[in-house]
Amino acid sequence: MLDLVAALKAAAEPTRLRLLALCSNSDLTVSELTQILGQSQPRISRHLKLLHQAGLVDRQREGSWVYFRLAGQGSSGDLARILIDSMPPDDPTLTLDGERLQQVFQRRTEKAEQYFGRNAKRWDQVRSLYVDEREVERVLLDLVSTRSVKRLLDIGTGTGRVLELLAASVPELTGIDSSSEMLQVARANLARKGVRNCALRRCNMYQIPLPGGSFDAVTIHQVLHFAETPEQVITEASRLLTPGGRLFIIDFEEHELEDLREDHAHRWLGFRPATLRDWLAGAHLEPGKHLSLAGGALTVGVWTARRPETALDSD
Repeated sequence: MLDLVAALKAAAEPTRLRLLALCSNSDLTVSELTQILGQSQPRISRHLKLLHQAGLVDRQREGSWVYFRLAGQGSSGDLARILIDSMPPDDPTLTLDGERLQQVFQRRTEKAEQYFGRNAKRWDQVRSLYVDEREVERVLLDLVSTRSVKRLLDIGTGTGRVLELLAASVPELTGIDSSSEMLQVARANLARKGVRNCALRRCNMYQIPLPGGSFDAVTIHQVLHFAETPEQVITEASRLLTPGGRLFIIDFEEHELEDLREDHAHRWLGFRPATLRDWLAGAHLEPGKHLSLAGGALTVGVWTARRPETALDSD
């Protein structure tokens, strides 16, 4: 009860209520929140500190930046969502905050477009070698949506496309990536699409700072061929799955296009299905369906696996 009282006290102030409403839309920095509310940075920082201490917002450091978003699971997070749902939709102050938030999103979009402009040609060269990405996405969406997935982790989320694709099917999504620049692109893309049920964080995919058994499903989309030790990524994904949880891997099957290694930093020239099955079994997962989607010079493989209801390892 004391925690609830503390959370109510923290929220019971106009600026902090406005901050809660804004942080329910996206990850936002102190600088962005300062621009929206028109208050000093020290003042905004103090309000955010109180909200964080009360468990109403989450705080995530990403290099020299710190992002704030509405708290995830827990009674304080539930309270924050109740308060936001109770706010009058026609309140003029909240309406103005929303308009300024859209300006922040627009600036993010402009930065994302600049990044894409620098890299689009390189990515398009690879995409031209395999099956239409829409077909790959259709398969992934079918696999995930036919199961009861409440919490999903996307490892190496990149532009956030997998999160965007699955946002309507999965209530709570988390994307991780080691690149701050890519996370900026993902935030811009998700904001432009109005996706609000995704959390993003910067971390190493070999050592993800999240508790074991946190997710019903994990996706690894076109990431393993960049990994130095793909089997370690799979083992980490297995650790994070709940008993009965599912792993979905999408990557290239074995090929001989050496240019991808030299020009596009691919560490692996695809994978043999048998190799992936061995790695999955080594991570105490039950290998499931494997699909091959033939395209041009490259074939896209889709691998699925399930964590047993009774874990075979010690985590």
